[in-house]
Amino acid sequence: MRILLDTHIFLWFISGDTRLSTDVRDAIRDPDNEVYLSSVSIWEIIVKYQLGKLPLPEPPETYLPKQRNLHQIASLTLDESSVVQLVNLPSLHRDPFDRMLICQALQNGLTIATVDGQILAYAVSTL
Repeated sequence: MRILLDTHIFLWFISGDTRLSTDVRDAIRDPDNEVYLSSVSIWEIIVKYQLGKLPLPEPPETYLPKQRNLHQIASLTLDESSVVQLVNLPSLHRDPFDRMLICQALQNGLTIATVDGQILAYAVSTL
């Protein structure tokens, strides 16, 4: 399976948060799965960190790549072919970060690991 982590799933995973289901945790850890974190999620985390809404144990420019590499999670860049998927995306969700993650999942054939009910409303594969 090819999995794109929603931002909160990545944060829950790296912090050992109990809100992360065992099934999702196991899927992330499964070496047969390809697991990705979008540059869009990095952007979202840094914005929330700068606004004081998301404390991190280290500065994000150090902490995030270190955690991604530690857990063998690949980086997924945002490219034009993903962005143009917005044209076909219904306006079910107003969060621009989540909308970009949906576009990336559609463009790259990825399953999104999320608990966000608004993302679940889209015709995208979810975990």
